[in-house]
Amino acid sequence: MSTENNDAYKRIAELARDMSEHLPNDSATALGELIHNAVDHIPGASYAGITVVSRQNRDVATPAATHEVPRTLDALQQKHREGPCFDAAVEHDSYYISNLYGEKRWPRFCADAIEQTPIQSIAAFQLFTTRDAVGALNLYSEIPGAFDQESRDLGYIFAAHAATVWGALQRGEQFRSALASRDTIGQAKGMIMERYSVNAIQAFDLLRKLSQESNIRLYDIARQLVENDHPSGAR
Repeated sequence: MSTENNDAYKRIAELARDMSEHLPNDSATALGELIHNAVDHIPGASYAGITVVSRQNRDVATPAATHEVPRTLDALQQKHREGPCFDAAVEHDSYYISNLYGEKRWPRFCADAIEQTPIQSIAAFQLFTTRDAVGALNLYSEIPGAFDQESRDLGYIFAAHAATVWGALQRGEQFRSALASRDTIGQAKGMIMERYSVNAIQAFDLLRKLSQESNIRLYDIARQLVENDHPSGAR
């Protein structure tokens, strides 16, 4: 490994570690920083984006992109249900297109991509897999053959570290969601205790009974009670 490559790997590792330790509160900001860092540190990359594919219906979404071009390319992969970014996510693999004009693996996607964007090279790397969705980190260039072996190696490393950042984001969101749910249930319990002169255990048992009888999640029952007690726009 050359000294230059080793330095690049170290910079990427340091970026990932710094992002993991200082994650913004919202995913959009964190993912935006991640893909801009990819463009800044991986040779050949003009644009970057993240593709997410739903496991349930294979719908494609673009939660982060440095330009409208990645969003356009994801929309084409949604339209045709094919493409390097789609396959990198779904097949848990990495794909590289040196030149869209000679690519045969995704003919419908490539034809539209050539017509609608200036992109000629694409490198797509598996990013994450969860119960509900799979994702890929994608790099794009307007130059054919833009991603040599060094760039692809750096892309692999960056995607591996980015997956760690993604995992930290998901855990943070789950934690904040759990806190919000707990607060809402606590508010609903307090309302029931006040209105019916019962203790906390009895109030929770009543919420649980309502949830079971209505086949609605306990949190949703609690949220409905709180919202009905404090309707939006009330003065």
